[in-house]
Amino acid sequence: MHAMVLNQVKGPLEWTELQDRRPGPNEVRIQVTACGVCRTDLHVLDGELPNPVFPIIPGHEIVGRIDAIGADVKDLQLGERVGIPWLGHTDGICPYCVMGRENLCDHPLFTGFTRDGGYATAAIADARFSFSLGEAGSDISLAPLLCAGLIGWRSLVMAGEASKLGLYGFGASAHILAQVAKWQGRSVYAFTQPGDKRTQAFALSLGAIWAGGSDESAPERLDAAIIFAPVGALVPQALQAVRKGGRVVCAGIHMSDIPGFAYGLLWEERELISVANLTRKDGMEFLRLAPQIGLAVKTTAYPMQQANQALADLRAGRFEGAAVLVP
Repeated sequence: MHAMVLNQVKGPLEWTELQDRRPGPNEVRIQVTACGVCRTDLHVLDGELPNPVFPIIPGHEIVGRIDAIGADVKDLQLGERVGIPWLGHTDGICPYCVMGRENLCDHPLFTGFTRDGGYATAAIADARFSFSLGEAGSDISLAPLLCAGLIGWRSLVMAGEASKLGLYGFGASAHILAQVAKWQGRSVYAFTQPGDKRTQAFALSLGAIWAGGSDESAPERLDAAIIFAPVGALVPQALQAVRKGGRVVCAGIHMSDIPGFAYGLLWEERELISVANLTRKDGMEFLRLAPQIGLAVKTTAYPMQQANQALADLRAGRFEGAAVLVP
C-alpha cells in the first residue's frame, strides 16, 4: 500500500510505500476509492489537537470497498462499499458509552488522528464503525458526508426546532447542511468572511434566503446559529444574532479563544453548547436520510499524492464545498 504520511507537526505529508496490513478481530480492510479533506485535518497537521500520534496517515472521510475481513465481523461483506468516519473506535464500557453517549467515550480512537486514516490506497477500520453506503451516488460525492455531513447533521439536531437558522462559516459542512435545512422547511442565513461575495453567492444558490459577512447583521433575529468557522470571536456575534431563548451551537473540534462578552448577550435564556464527535446512531440516521434530500455536494478532486496542495487550498479558501482525494 501507499499513503500520504504525516511524520511531524506542520508536515509536509510524504508519499510513502508501506507493507500491506491485515485486519485484526472486529476489523475490515478497505481499498480506498475516495477520502474527503476536512478542516480537522488541518488541526491535526498544525498540532492543535491534544496528544497527537506520529507518524500518522490523516483522513477520516473514507469511502472504499472491503477486500479483507477479520475474525468476529458481522453484517459486512467482501466487496461492500462502506464509509469510515472520524470516530473510529470506542471502549464500549465507560460511563458515556453505557449511557449511549459514545461520542464522549473516555478511551476513543479517531480515524486519521490516533489511528491511521484514508489518505492512502488502503485503510484498516473497526467494523463496528464502518457504515454501509449501498450503491447510490459516486464515491467522491459521498466522502464529504462522512464528517462534514455527519457533524452538520448532529449540529442541526442540537440546534433544535429552529425555523430561522444562521450558519457561520460556509464551507464543506455548511454547504451540505444548508440543503438539509431547506429540505426541512427552515430558513437559512449564511455568514461568510467579510467581503466574500463569491461564497455568499454560492450560499444563495443552495437555498439560503440571506447571505452576508460575519460582520453584518441578519435582517431578523435568528432562532439558532451554528458556528463552523474555528473563530472564537464569532461566539459573541452569534449570541447577539439569536432571539431570546435562542441557541448557539459550536460545531468545530477546535476553536480559537472566545473573547470576553457582556452577560447580557447570554441572558434571557440563550444557550451556548458544543458538538463533540458523533455517534453511530447519528451516522445511520443521516446516511439513511441523505438520498431522500437529493444533496448537491460540491467537490474538487485531487490525486492522493497532491494531498499537501489540497490542504493548502482548503486553508486558503480556494474552492467551494469540499476537496476529495482519489488514489
